[in-house]
Amino acid sequence: MGVDGSIAVIDALVREARAVAGLPASAVLDRAEVYLAGADLPAEVEVLDKAVGEAGWAREHRVDNDTFALLRAGTDARDAVAVVCGTGINCVGRTADGRTARFPSLGPISGDWGGGEHLGQIALYRAARGEDGRGAATALSAAVAGHFGRASVEEVSAGLHFEQIPKTRVDELSLVLFAVAAAGDAVAQRIVARQAEEIVSLVRVAAGRLDLHDTPYAVVLGGGVLAARHRLLQDAIEEGSRRIRRTPR
Repeated sequence: MGVDGSIAVIDALVREARAVAGLPASAVLDRAEVYLAGADLPAEVEVLDKAVGEAGWAREHRVDNDTFALLRAGTDARDAVAVVCGTGINCVGRTADGRTARFPSLGPISGDWGGGEHLGQIALYRAARGEDGRGAATALSAAVAGHFGRASVEEVSAGLHFEQIPKTRVDELSLVLFAVAAAGDAVAQRIVARQAEEIVSLVRVAAGRLDLHDTPYAVVLGGGVLAARHRLLQDAIEEGSRRIRRTPR
């Protein structure tokens, strides 16, 4: 989408907000809080902040990553950590005195693990290896093939290679993964457990950087993968959180 595309979307939202509030179309707002996916690095936030300022929507504004929107909407606690697990995965923390902890969230190149896109890729990987014998047998093989209406995972792989199946559809396999895990498949359950471990690790590290482990703090979870409240994932996250938090809230 880029900066220009982002500004165009925000402009439409500002116009809508003015109309709903009964304000003139040219009204300048007192303050705009703009939280955007993809505003991950300070340089990106700086560019977007400048563009929002030049748009002139408000007298004051703040621009930051969309994970801060989850933190703001999810809790009134001054000490808190938020994890977003949707297409990708990200985490931020804040303290009552204004300190923050955050991660680059650039995918595997910045050490990230998980999110719906990555989980879909792993489900396909394990399904392929389970089918051809290089990996443990798993119900993911039949489930992945069936999801795409193919007789085998090999046919799915060929379909992706020849662009008969859009590569963007691999993301859909995260839902297949959770369904197969819920049905008791050990391979799928290990992937879900690994995702929970990553989420708990993000909370642990963010809280540690902010010296919160001996202080009550809130944990807010959001994003499509977490909002679906898959029971296996939720239970593993709750268990992991209990292990790392001496003073839970």
